[in-house]
Order: sequence, then structure tokens, then C-alpha cells
Amino acid sequence: MTKGIFTRLRLSSLRLRLVVVFALVALTAAVAASGIAYWLNREAVLTRTQDGALNDFRQEMQNRAATLPLRPTEDDLRRTAEQMAGGSSANYQVLLLGERAVGKPIVGASDPDDFTLADVPRSLRDAVDTERPVTEANPYPYHLFWQRTERDGTPYLVGGTRIDGGGPAGYMFKSLAAEKADLNSLGWSLGIATALAVAGSVLLAQVAATTVLRPVHRLGEAAKQLGEGKLDTRLRVTGADELADLTRTFNSAAESLQKKVADMSAREESSRRFVADMSHELRTPLTALTAVTEVLEDEQDSLDPMIAPAVALVVSETRRLNDLVENLMEVTRFDAGTARLVLDEVDIADQITACIDARAWLDAVDLDAERGIVAPLDPRRLDVILANLIGNALKHGGSPVRVSVRTDDDEFGDTPTPTRLSPVARPSSRRFRPARRAGSRAVPSVRIRTGSGPAEPIPP
Repeated sequence: MTKGIFTRLRLSSLRLRLVVVFALVALTAAVAASGIAYWLNREAVLTRTQDGALNDFRQEMQNRAATLPLRPTEDDLRRTAEQMAGGSSANYQVLLLGERAVGKPIVGASDPDDFTLADVPRSLRDAVDTERPVTEANPYPYHLFWQRTERDGTPYLVGGTRIDGGGPAGYMFKSLAAEKADLNSLGWSLGIATALAVAGSVLLAQVAATTVLRPVHRLGEAAKQLGEGKLDTRLRVTGADELADLTRTFNSAAESLQKKVADMSAREESSRRFVADMSHELRTPLTALTAVTEVLEDEQDSLDPMIAPAVALVVSETRRLNDLVENLMEVTRFDAGTARLVLDEVDIADQITACIDARAWLDAVDLDAERGIVAPLDPRRLDVILANLIGNALKHGGSPVRVSVRTDDDEFGDTPTPTRLSPVARPSSRRFRPARRAGSRAVPSVRIRTGSGPAEPIPP
């Protein structure tokens, strides 16, 4: 089953391309949506936590740190910091920084083991200690500042401000580990949602590809049937989309092709019938002519020497006409599918020699053929083929014509000393060699070469 899926999803297939496009579009959309959702939720979570903690810290500074004396003791600062941290619902640590005398700072922390002055970034301390001029746009000389920092892989929110009129500076230190865990969980959820969206898009692409490719597959099968000769193949048209238009075009083309093939078949049948009728009609007068020529041939020796050549010509042409009619009828039978080969075990060299001898071409032909090469052939058709080939060679190329016979176990090539047949040569006068069958081919190849020009292989 897995192999079938990979076969359908081969690299060059339209199905794979549709699946990839759907997956990429879904992945892009899901990643974009997940990224935007994560960023919005992250800002919302951090802003809510940050605003809640800073507002609570500001309120505690106003309610508790502002009531401290101008020169508080370390115990006063520590106790106030513990009260601020303990009374807050935001769960943060507090550090208060005052002066017991000019230039002698003291520090009080709610939890010195968790939060010290070293955990406060220097840039934040400088911003908190900077006094700004009071104007209509800025009614307070000191402001509340905050900064996100990280310690041992855990994010923290650090905020700070100073009490007006020389009061102590306060700093808060809140862990954002819970918010980080919530955001990580949200990220995993969005990642799983993205993966599910991509998987869903792949399934959707498979369904869409099947919907789109099913008509294309039907068109391919119909075209295959049409190529196999089933010209009545048609497709059912459904819908009104581009595939439906393509189906209508295919049906129209198939109908036009069927009509043209039917017209050609009708003309071919008419031509075949005409040839068959003409051949049959010719046989009746040809039979009479053959009988007359046989009588004339028997009486040829007693005829006037002036008439004898004409009689010989009539006899020869009548026989030739008879052969032409027989061949024409045979072609008709082949076209009709009623003719069949009559195979005999034939010595090819003897058959070629007989063909050449019957047409008095012995002086004009050089034969290079071993006796004993036997193959199942139809002697009469082989005789017609050889006569056509050698006759055309003599007519268009001149003599001598070289006829070479090789089996598929041999290689074609020139023979240095071809056998030259004389008028008195006969197959029986050759040296006999044991008969052997031609190789895997029933009919060996024949090469005919005219004059001294290049050899041209002509299959029988």
C-alpha cells in the first residue's frame, strides 16, 4: 500500500505538486497566524502582569515608603520592605534604599537572599535617581521606571521609583517564570495546531487532487482506448467547468475521427471490392487467352518464322498478365484477411537460383549464397519478392547484380569470390553442404548491390 502511495506521488506527478502547493500554502498561513497570535498573547500576558505589579508597587510606595522618616534606620527600611512585599498580591520582592546621613546609604530588603541591589540594572538606578524639572507637562520630579531582565534563565521584571522630597528609593523584583511557562504552553499549542493544519491541508489536497485528476484519468483511459481502435469511445459530460469543456472537445474530436475513419474504411472497402471484381472479371477472358496461348505455344515450331516471335511474345505477356492477376487477387485476399501463408522447408539458395533461372537472369546476376540454408518460407511469395528486387536492380542499376544471403548468425559483407552462375549452371551442379536452418529469423536478409556502388540492404 505504501508503495502504491509513493507511486501515485512520484516527483513528476500533478498530484504531488497539488499536495505540495496546498501544504506550503497551509504552512505559510498557519505559521503566520500562529506567529501573530503568539505575539499578541505574549504582549497581552506580559503587559497585564507588568501593569498590575507596577501599579501595586506604586501604591505601596505611596502608602508605606512615603511615611518613613527622612533619615530612616536599616530596621525601618527592612520592616517597611517586608510589609510592602507581604501586603502585595503581585508576589514580588522589595528593596528600599535610603540615607542615615548625607552620603551614607543604607539598604533594607524584604528577602536579601533573593533580591539585592546588585540585581538592579545600573541603567535603571540612574533613571530612578535622575530628578526632572517640574513643569505643567511634568508635575513630578521622579517617575516609575521598569526593565525586563533575566537571571539564571528565568525572566524578571525590575521596577523602581523614588519618593519626592528626599524620601527613599524603592525597587521591586518580580519573577515572570509563570508567564514564561504559559507562553511556552501557548507556543506548543500553536505548533500542534500548525502541524494539524498542514496535515489537514494535505488530506484536503488529496481530495482536491482526486476530484481534479479523476476526469483527467478518464480522459487518459479514453484516449488509450481510442488509440487501440475503439473509435466509439465517449465520455459523459458533467458540470460546466474547464474539465467539462475538455471532455466535450475530446468527444467532438473522437466523433470526427470516427467519421473520417469510417469514410476511409468505406472508400478502402469500395476499392478492395473494385479490385476483387476486376480480378474476377479478368480471369474469364484470361482463361480463354491462356488456352489459346498454350495451343499457339504447342504449334510454335510449325508456324511461319515471321509469326513465331510475335506468338512467343503473346505467350510470354499472357503468362505475365496471368501472374499479375493472381498477385492482384492475392493482395485482395490479404486486405480482406482471408489469405494465409503456405510455409515449406525451402533451401534458400536453390529457391533464389530457380528464380534467376526462370527469368533468364543467369548472366546478369552474381549469387553469393550457401546451399543448405533451410527456412520455413512460402516459395511463391519469396519468388515474387526476389523477382521484384532483382528486376528493379537490373532495370535501374544495370548488371551485374550481386545477391548475397546471410542468416542472423552471420554478418553482412562482401565475398571476395562470389559464385557466378552460367547459363548451364543448376543448383544440382553445386557442391553439396549439410543443410542447416536459418537462425532465429524465418527469412534471412538479402543484400542486393548494383555495379560497384555502396551496398544497400533490402529486407525481403
